[in-house]
Formats: sequence, C-alpha cells, structure tokens
Amino acid sequence: MKRIIGISAFYHDSAVALIENGKIVYASQEERFSRLKHDHRFPFLALKNLFKFNKISLDDIDYVVFFEKPFLKFERLIETYLAFAPYGFKQFLISMPIWLKDKLFMKQSILKSLRFFSKDFDENRIFFSEHHLSHAASAFYPSPFKDALIFTADGVGEWATTSLSVGKLNNVEMIKEIHFPNSLGLLYSAFTYFCGFKVNSGEYKLMGLAPYGENKYSHLIKKIIDIKDDGSFRMDQSYFDYSTGFKMTSSKFNDLFKKEPRKPETKITKFYMDLAASIQNVTEEILLKILKSSKSEYNFQNLCLAGGVALNCVANGKIIESKLFKKIWIQPAAGDAGGAIGAALAFWYQNLKKKRIISNSDSMKGSYLGPKFENNEVLNELKQVGAKFKRINSNNLVKKVSKYLKNGKAVGWFSGRMEFGPRALGARSILADPRDPAMQKKLNLKIKFRESFRPFAPSILNNDLKNWFKTSQTSPYMLLVSKIVRDKLKKNKSIKKELATINEVRSLIPAVTHVDYSARIQTVHKDTNLLFFKLISEFKKLTGVPVLVNTSFNIRGEPIVCTPTDAFKCFMGTNLDVLVIENFLLIKEQQDKSKLKNYKKKFELD
Repeated sequence: MKRIIGISAFYHDSAVALIENGKIVYASQEERFSRLKHDHRFPFLALKNLFKFNKISLDDIDYVVFFEKPFLKFERLIETYLAFAPYGFKQFLISMPIWLKDKLFMKQSILKSLRFFSKDFDENRIFFSEHHLSHAASAFYPSPFKDALIFTADGVGEWATTSLSVGKLNNVEMIKEIHFPNSLGLLYSAFTYFCGFKVNSGEYKLMGLAPYGENKYSHLIKKIIDIKDDGSFRMDQSYFDYSTGFKMTSSKFNDLFKKEPRKPETKITKFYMDLAASIQNVTEEILLKILKSSKSEYNFQNLCLAGGVALNCVANGKIIESKLFKKIWIQPAAGDAGGAIGAALAFWYQNLKKKRIISNSDSMKGSYLGPKFENNEVLNELKQVGAKFKRINSNNLVKKVSKYLKNGKAVGWFSGRMEFGPRALGARSILADPRDPAMQKKLNLKIKFRESFRPFAPSILNNDLKNWFKTSQTSPYMLLVSKIVRDKLKKNKSIKKELATINEVRSLIPAVTHVDYSARIQTVHKDTNLLFFKLISEFKKLTGVPVLVNTSFNIRGEPIVCTPTDAFKCFMGTNLDVLVIENFLLIKEQQDKSKLKNYKKKFELD
C-alpha cells in the first residue's frame, strides 16, 4: 500500500487529500474545522482529521506533496516588483519579511508542522508540484477520459494564470501558458471588487448578479484587455493595482467607467448589474475563443476544466452549448483546495510512473470525501449541546422529512461524508420546497442572512433532468447552468429583470428559477448519495416534482458546517424549522428556547 498526502496551503482555501494506490480516499478543507472561511493556514486540523478518520498516522504515509513551487512564486514576486519599481515599494516592504521568514523556506515550514504528528518524519519524503500542473492533474486523473484537452484558468500560480495541457493515459503535459500579470481570474476578481464584493469569495455573487443586467460595457472592458482571435489576451496594467498595490483597480479604471467602486452592502444600482453582465460576457467570449482555437489545433473530443474560473457555472453552460467537445468533466473542487488532490495524483502517475485505470464514471465519489459521523458520535454531541431529538430509521426519516418539505419547512440536512469543494451536494445542505414562491426570500433573508438577489440551486433526480432542463449533460457537482424547459415555465412579459422581481413566479419551481429562467443544477445519483436520492424521490411522490432547493448549510461568511455541533449551532441561530443529523430528527419549536442564539452577526459578509 502506497499512501500520498497532497497539501494546498498558505494562500487561500488550504486543504489536504489522501491517495492510496492511486485512489482518492479522503479530502477536506481546513476552513471546515477551523471555522474560518477560506482559511489559508497550514491545514493542521484537516490533517489531524485525515489521520483520525482513516485510522492511520503520518508514519503510514510514503510521500507528502505540496501543490506548488515556492521558489518560482518568489521569482515572480521579485520580478514583478522590479518591473513596476518604484511603485509597490510599500507592499514590497510588507511582503518580503513574510517570504524570507516562512514562505521561501516552505519545506522547513511544512516539515515543522508535520513533525508535530511524527517527530522523525524524513524531509526527503516532501515534494513539490507546480500550481497549474496540480490543477490540471486534479481535473484529468479523476475524469473518466483516456485522453483529453485540459484547460486551467485562475488568478495566478507561480507564473501561469491560464494554461492548456494535454492528458493521455497517465501523463499530463503542459503545452501553452499565459503569464502574470495577464490573468482572466484576476480580471473577473477586479470587477468583483469594483462591484462591492469580496475578492476570492464574492465572484459567484458577481456571476449571480449578471442576469439582472445588460451587456452595455463590453466595449469599455475591451479597452483594458486586448483579446486575440485565438483567445489569448493582454491586460493594460495601468487600469489595475493588484501587481503592486493593495487594491484590485486603479483610479484610471474608475475614470473609464465614470464610477467609484461600490461600497459593500450599499444599494446595487443598474450600473453594477450591467457591469456584471458585461464582464460575464467578455469572460465567456475569451473562454470560447481559447477552446475553439485549441479544439481546432489539437482535435481532442474530451475537455477537462480546473482552476477558480472553472467554478463559473454560467460560462460552463455556454461551453456545453457550444458543442465544441463531446464530453466535459470539471473538477468539483476547482479552486486551490483541489490542488491538494492534483499534487498527490501527479506524483503518483508522473513521478512514480503508475498505470492509470480508467472507469466509466469519475473517481471523485460524488465529492463526498470528508469525515462522516456515526450515530453514536452524533448522539453524544447532541446530548452535550442539550438538544431535543428523536432517533428514526432511514425509511421513516425520509417520509417524515419529505412531508415537512412539502409543508413549507426549511430543513438542515446533515448526512454521510462531508463534501469536498465549495458546493453543498446533499451531505451538508439546507433543503426546501422549490414550488414555494416565498422560499427564495425566506432562505436568503431569514436563514442565510445575505443579499436578497442571490439565486438557489435545484437538486434533481438524474433520470428527470431532461423533463425539466434544456440539457442532457449530468451535473453531479452543481457546476452547470441550464434553462428550464418551456412547458415548466410561467412566462409573464411584464416581469422585469430587477432585484425586486426575483420572487416573481417564472416557472413551476420559482424558488430555483433565476431572472433569466435558468438554474445552477445538481443531478442526484443513486450510486453516490442513496439517502438524498430517496428523499427527493419521496418528495416527487408527494408533489410530482423531482426537485429540491439545495443551498449550503451555513450562513453568510461561515464555512459549511462540519460537525453535528456546528449543525446544531447554525440550526439554533437561524430560522431553520427542522434539522436532520444522520438518523436524528430535531424540530425547532421543541428545543429549549435558552439555546437560541443571535447567529446573524457572528461571521463577516462573504
């Protein structure tokens, strides 16, 4: 048995992954255990849980692989400061001591942390991958493809921001790159910042805001980014400040759009909606141009996607619609967290030269790769927090909960192994009835404590997908957007695409229908999450609708819940009606009122 641990850390979304003989057996993010969203620190708690859950120790591990190469990143940092000198000197003075003390000597820093678990761990068992190779490997090796074109786009790794790779059997070869400071991910983040959302967190808000607006500013955006016919691009850095400053955009950017950056939580005007629509349009244009030219040049039928930009599910939907490729597979933990998996797999196949066995389905196991809590563990935690509950067998639980959902109750659903990646996929989810026109507002304002315009995703039985959405592409990881089919719509020409109209009835499932009649889909499969499949099936029996609202089990700014205690705290601090933790059922009105908490202000806006 050969075991490899992959680690992503020190920038954002720290994570660990365990590979046994080439199989992914465990992966989790540090934020779930530390309760600090996007926690960038060494994933000490996640690593501790990895050992506990898998009943192994660090002494059982053959290799530890870090997801990028610090010396290359340091080279990029130094060269950037020299290129822009004397601008950025203040940032240089702040960042250099950190690099010289910790980051440059990453191997020793990692070794120090690892030796907490084993004081004699050999530093020669620590290796380093390259950032974009880790991303590419995370997309290709778990995919069901023998060969594929691999496209990666994010903010920046060492130097690469956008890369094209070729995957064949057990080998991934990098063939083309676009380098920092030209970055599609940072371009999108600049507009995220300008529209008043948090960088590295609020990009999905910008994507959700885009359908409210019109593509009015693409012509201005193209003044700051020169896009070639093959999709390659160059950004005019005079409009940005991320290379040497502490902001994403410069005053020249403000002058171009004749606006200042929106302050967080202030009113979102039509201008910012239109700006969101415009940058989404430009992003899609760049992606499609790159993929079209790459398909023409390399003629692969399969495509794999990774990197933070691959979480743009609207753009992913446009790639599907283009029919450039026969099959597409996207790494569900496409951001830096997924680099932990990619680093370990790249080492297994490319350094150790192991044979790759390809299956008909992907090897991410539905992304249910985190910890699971047995009923006795749940029982102990519920007793410790003073919860009132009933223990019910799975069949009766499904019947009871589906009735609660049918009657308009919002349900916290905690079941099985925790998801790896940013999406709740029916293991740590808040569920509700998609037919209820008031549910979208209720979930946003009274449970998630977040902006009212935010759309919710439908989880749908895989076999029912074609009956409700205009796509045949399965989406088990909630990474594709599709329009709702015509016979399920309730079109009203008077409905405008304004924030206040989000709750208007546009379809038979209004709680998950965005203003453009689209939805971000999760297809639910019996072989990866049987209990969740049974729950939706039972709901379908009661209502005729094979769909549930599915959003992450947390409030704004909080990581998705990890433990039964986390779930109970969130339950008691929000307006959730029902909580399910494995085989235990909790009803809000039956709980001790002294346990109710003001959870709303505990976490920062994400």
